[in-house]
Amino acid sequence: MLKLIALLFPALRGPALRLMAFLAAAALTGCAGLPPRTPEPPTLAIAASPATDLGRAAIDLNTPPDGLSSMRPLIEASFALDARLELMRRARSSLDIQTYQLGNDKTGRLLLREMRNAARRGVRVRLLLDDFYTAGMDRLLLGLAAEPNAEVRLFNPFVNARDHSSGRWLEFFTDFRRLNHRMHNKLFVADGAMAIAGGRNLADEYFLRSDSANFIDFELLLAGPVVPESAAIFDTYWNSDVVYPLQRVAGTSRTPQALKDDFEEATSPAHAPPPDALPVSDVLGDPPLGTQLANIGEAKWMRAEAHASADSPNKALGVMAHPVEPLAQRFHEMLATARSSVVVISPYFIPGDEGMERIRMGRELGVSITVITNSLADSDEPLVNINYNRYRVDMLKLGVNLYEVSTQQLKRSDQFRTLLKKARGRLHAKLALVDRQWVLLGSMNLDPRSARLNTEFGVRVRSFDLTQALLFAYQLDDIEGVYRVTLKPDGQNVQWVGTGDIDNEVLDSEPDSSMLTRLQLLLFSWFVPTDQL
Repeated sequence: MLKLIALLFPALRGPALRLMAFLAAAALTGCAGLPPRTPEPPTLAIAASPATDLGRAAIDLNTPPDGLSSMRPLIEASFALDARLELMRRARSSLDIQTYQLGNDKTGRLLLREMRNAARRGVRVRLLLDDFYTAGMDRLLLGLAAEPNAEVRLFNPFVNARDHSSGRWLEFFTDFRRLNHRMHNKLFVADGAMAIAGGRNLADEYFLRSDSANFIDFELLLAGPVVPESAAIFDTYWNSDVVYPLQRVAGTSRTPQALKDDFEEATSPAHAPPPDALPVSDVLGDPPLGTQLANIGEAKWMRAEAHASADSPNKALGVMAHPVEPLAQRFHEMLATARSSVVVISPYFIPGDEGMERIRMGRELGVSITVITNSLADSDEPLVNINYNRYRVDMLKLGVNLYEVSTQQLKRSDQFRTLLKKARGRLHAKLALVDRQWVLLGSMNLDPRSARLNTEFGVRVRSFDLTQALLFAYQLDDIEGVYRVTLKPDGQNVQWVGTGDIDNEVLDSEPDSSMLTRLQLLLFSWFVPTDQL
């Protein structure tokens, strides 16, 4: 191929020649589609059993059985990572793990090693990944899949140039209609007895282990009836037509033993160091999960009505034999029941015309509406922020309380300054509190991509206690570490008022961002349809 390109384009030399050869090869293979499906019997979740430690703990937490579930908030990232490690090490029958992103970093590799260790103990491990962020990870994942008790499957996978991000982008645009549909769900189920649901992916930045930027997020640790509901949703995805076994799309010439050896080295403590020791208790006064499980009779978990739901895995592909009500629609229907207050926390917020109409109707009923999202400077998706900006003035005119998270504001707090160190702090939690009685949480952002393109998973909980815990933990009744967005005296433009200090500075332009950055993003936004954000 290289010689042919050199003959056709004699002016090309060195890197330019190699790049052209690579692009030509990728283009020639770009027409290779997904491998044909082979009929396979479905595999299903293993139900909780009193024969396992986690099964017995779940029974103790839910005695007497009354239809309610037990739960513990995972607000602090270090406690959320520890909970996963504890569940993986205690699992005896199964681990079902579903995520949008598994980092090729110290956290991702640490969790992969724990999965491998569990599989070697005889635990059935099922890892379901969206394939968007797996470039260059095939050998590592194949090393896990080489274990007899472990299986890795990919949602809507890429077929060509799997080790190269540039080749993937070429395939993405040549097969846009299919590959634009991603699985954004996050779910973790251990022994069919306990589950973790919320917004965290499995990478450094979601557990405050990144040196550059970290996310503020939220999850719930669950036991009780909501866990088999969640496990059944996992099964629907695992056995769906848009999910493929890793080995069907990721080829290798290496033997299973060689893959295991590679995996051993890649996930060694040198590449996957353990996290720092935890404090005695978290922000709510709860000890680490291991301490609670060792004294399960004294554990004080919240008890509440809770239900899990998700989009169909075939969402947006137009092949659903039995259409399922989109999660976004159920979310908005729940918000419409509000009679006193709604607090929405979302890293990306684009209400659109329909959302603005829902906000208007809520305000006419006297419902207090608060929205907390990222500032432009601290959004990891700034194009989304540019589109959100179009709705700010109208929301403020309707009386919405609007706040934007800022690293500079967060670091005015001693707690966040210690946690973030030199890294940026970004909001990633997806939460809604309705009338201080209902909590909606999960993977769904409030933007068109979550509503129409990506699949999402969520849990709704009816619990005054959980609502109060969140109001306390995130200081939602007296918010600090953010900018309050208000209308200027002219009523047509916005300004930003600092919080958490004596001065409370007032800014007339986007905090911590330059005019050039704002202009560049505005120009880009003209070429990216809103429904892709």
